[in-house]
Amino acid sequence: MSPSYPYLDPGLSLNERIDDLVSRLTVVEKIGQLLHENRAIERLGIPEYNWWNEACHGVGRNGRATVFPQVIGLAATWNRALVREVAETVSLEARAKHHVALVKGRRGQYQGLTFWTPNINIFRDPRWGRGQETFGEDPYLTGELGLATVLGLQGDDPKRLRVAACAKHFAVHSGPEHERHQFDARPSEKDFAETYLPAFEKLVRGGVEAVMGAYNRVFGEPACASKRLLGDLLREEWGFKGHVVSDCGAIDDFHQHHKFTPDAAASAAIAVKRGCDLNCGCTYNELISAHRDGLVTEAEIDRSLRRLLATKFRLGLFDPPEKVPYSRTPLSIVDSPKHRLIARRAAAESIVLLKNKDDVLPLYRDPASLLIVGPTAANVGALLGNYYGISPQMITFMEGIVERTGEGTRVKYRAGCPLSQSGAPGVNYTYGAADMSEIVVAVLGLDPTLEGEEGDTISSPTGGDRQYIELPPSQRQFLRELRQHAKKLILVLTGGSALAIPEEHDYCDAVLQVWYPGCEGGRALADVLFGDVSPAGRLPVTVPRRTEDLPAFSDYAMRGRTYRFAETEPLYPFGFGLSYSKFEYGPIELSSASINASGSVTVAVRLFNIGSRAAAETAQCYLVPPASWPDAPRATLVGFEKVTLQPGASTRLEFRLPASAFHQVDAKGRRVYVPGNYGVVVGPASPGGRAQELGAPAPVEDTVTLA
Repeated sequence: MSPSYPYLDPGLSLNERIDDLVSRLTVVEKIGQLLHENRAIERLGIPEYNWWNEACHGVGRNGRATVFPQVIGLAATWNRALVREVAETVSLEARAKHHVALVKGRRGQYQGLTFWTPNINIFRDPRWGRGQETFGEDPYLTGELGLATVLGLQGDDPKRLRVAACAKHFAVHSGPEHERHQFDARPSEKDFAETYLPAFEKLVRGGVEAVMGAYNRVFGEPACASKRLLGDLLREEWGFKGHVVSDCGAIDDFHQHHKFTPDAAASAAIAVKRGCDLNCGCTYNELISAHRDGLVTEAEIDRSLRRLLATKFRLGLFDPPEKVPYSRTPLSIVDSPKHRLIARRAAAESIVLLKNKDDVLPLYRDPASLLIVGPTAANVGALLGNYYGISPQMITFMEGIVERTGEGTRVKYRAGCPLSQSGAPGVNYTYGAADMSEIVVAVLGLDPTLEGEEGDTISSPTGGDRQYIELPPSQRQFLRELRQHAKKLILVLTGGSALAIPEEHDYCDAVLQVWYPGCEGGRALADVLFGDVSPAGRLPVTVPRRTEDLPAFSDYAMRGRTYRFAETEPLYPFGFGLSYSKFEYGPIELSSASINASGSVTVAVRLFNIGSRAAAETAQCYLVPPASWPDAPRATLVGFEKVTLQPGASTRLEFRLPASAFHQVDAKGRRVYVPGNYGVVVGPASPGGRAQELGAPAPVEDTVTLA
């Protein structure tokens, strides 16, 4: 790059550098910078750059990387600090890989620093294949962990970004996958404001660099050209200063599927005018003719360009390497032992213990014989989920258990049954092996062939979604027969979404949910099975008893969905998970029994570990609004704290709730102050008796009056 251009001078202010560069570009060159694949502008020394990069749970689609648990598993940790640590680790690996690629002259897709993560859509229906990429069903939990991800990725330097994060898919988007290019999401104004917007607002106000629009329409407008979403909310109300990117190919959907515009030029023009700055795709090439025909002005093109250049400058993409503090990040950190230990810790902390009859777990150190069965026991895909990187050492569940058992233990492995198709007739020797084994660990559930994004799955008949939330029939039949032969049967569930297993829960001795746990997943499972780690995962989703308990998948109304609005008792409640120790909650102490519109209340409880093992517990604080409020949520999560306690130890936890935490949303989508009595519940899961039926400690309750 020539040092003669002012835009190359790191000593100038950001605006001065942007002004200089914009002034040197032709309209055609400017338009070229609005597509995700930026071509080089050699006359000005501008290198090529590809904006499309993925980091869902590790650097994705770019070769070797530490593979962390899929996002739904990270959500199950309920651990802000851990989620931030994982994101920071990902950003460091991204920097190391990026700078090595630059030295080798490689600037292609998945080698940049602008990452299209996190996905903070609400996992409103367990059939959605991409729910695995999200932080679950609750707006508050999603916002807290989503912001932790952003802060971990971007760093805390106000002038420089370690990498750029992106909140997606703005704003009402969660399947069905096969309809995503054409459906029109029309939630009620209450659901829109109460459920679909809060996490996006939190990340925007928290400094996320980018926002990605969704494929579908929202209230009749394509999300990537929605005046309401991109203008009224994002820019005006929330004050967003970063850039907006379309989902990939979404601008073409305007004219091809939504019939919102007559052709590609009109689609490109309205997207830019409405505030979509970057096109993942090639439709913005048509801005050349759109500008010529007066559909879009150069000033409007400049507005988007300036936003994109600001991100590039903050990433140091126009600076010499010696001026970029992250350029010396060594490649040796990628998939390093240190990073794999973080992945192992995160995976172990994500595991949710759903049943533990007669304390069958943890297993003692050296069982005489152990049988590992199931179609996902040795399945690498069941470690990965989607949007993954790859590691030369992916520790499957079978490998992790075998590695952990002693030399004196006779261990066998059999697949046992197919993942989803019908089994072959004839003899299945798995059952005989179970007869001869002291313990059977059955690893069943889902893998990415059954759930995921449109185009990724190969066994989903609906483009990545599931039609039913029970185990596949082949697995249900196998497990039922296996029970007849197993002395102790431990069920390990893989997958990124809720699995309805009421029958299986009843007859298995222990049940664990392990999600898609990443490269150290097998070792993490062994850590929990053999008691090196007490399970501390908590469900970020509600698990219904059956598919029939769900509303229609395509209905974006929240009534009947999630712990906040479902009337039917679940199999496993939101926030639930058991431990190898026992906890007890002391009575609630309120700083005040009543507050006014400008006040706040501190909710304090003492948490006791009354068991015999050190363990972590996630104390969850919920508000229960007056039942008289129209369409009132049954409860709303307003705080949580995860703590580790030694046996016999206790700690005091405090949740400070401003009056705004008590606000309700009216039919017009307005947050309003509603006087009355509000229940305050602190405990191990969302309110309701089901968690205690399953063995969780009792919650504690009190009342706060809004005067």
